[in-house]
Amino acid sequence: MNALEIRNLSKSLKGFKLDNLNLTLPSGCVMGLIGKNGAGKSTTIKLILDMLHKDSGTITILGKNNDDNIQLTKEDVGVVLDEVGIPECLTAKQVGKVMKYTFRNWSDEEYACLLHKFSLPDNKQFKDFSRGMKMKLGIAVAMSHGSKLLLLDEATSGLDPVVRDEVVEMLNDFTRDETHSILISSHIVSDLEKLCDYIAFMHNGKLLLCEEKDKLLAEYGVIHCTAQQLGEIAPSAVKHKKESSYGVEAIVLRKAIPTNINISPISIEELFVFMVKEAK
Repeated sequence: MNALEIRNLSKSLKGFKLDNLNLTLPSGCVMGLIGKNGAGKSTTIKLILDMLHKDSGTITILGKNNDDNIQLTKEDVGVVLDEVGIPECLTAKQVGKVMKYTFRNWSDEEYACLLHKFSLPDNKQFKDFSRGMKMKLGIAVAMSHGSKLLLLDEATSGLDPVVRDEVVEMLNDFTRDETHSILISSHIVSDLEKLCDYIAFMHNGKLLLCEEKDKLLAEYGVIHCTAQQLGEIAPSAVKHKKESSYGVEAIVLRKAIPTNINISPISIEELFVFMVKEAK
């Protein structure tokens, strides 16, 4: 069973359209939804959660159509949005008491364990938390009610590098259970490169590409060569090039490059920037 299936999903908003989106997140995997601000990442997550009503298409969460079973399905879905929606007057301990009566599968033991693991204080009010602490508390709540799928919208934005690394480690721990899956959106591509099994590139409401991360990294590479060497390569194998007085840097298809030209690994961030430029 797939954790999430999106078929032909469309939504028109003022000045923006999510256009015929198709995504499949296999169970036990992490998918990174990558795109610059305004690409449609948050709109997609709000449609999954039924916070926005779709114009057309279908969304299936953990085998259930979200039109018919959204309330029941939400018991199995942990959600962390860019702004963690917890009343500022509550302490972490009080949040746990509230959530106990919100989710049928709430685990006091798991929540207490996560608070300790994340070094979050029991009795400090939420308004006095740093952004990193707020995000970690949101993730602790999302992981403490038996969630099988986590939906995270820009969960790492605005965090310092140390806290971002802690968040990525938490999420890696969550997916060690093969029944657990994550859809995480971010414009911080480096975080997702560490975490994700699948990468989905979005731009201006359209899906540019959705593929296994390792397959993408195996398919593309970067070369540094002379203009003469570049001329020996089939034009169809050169996806992007940048020429300077020092030579040529190009993004290429690895399998089409002669063995005498050294190919360097490409990062997901480099590939994303290239695809956005090509889509303009």
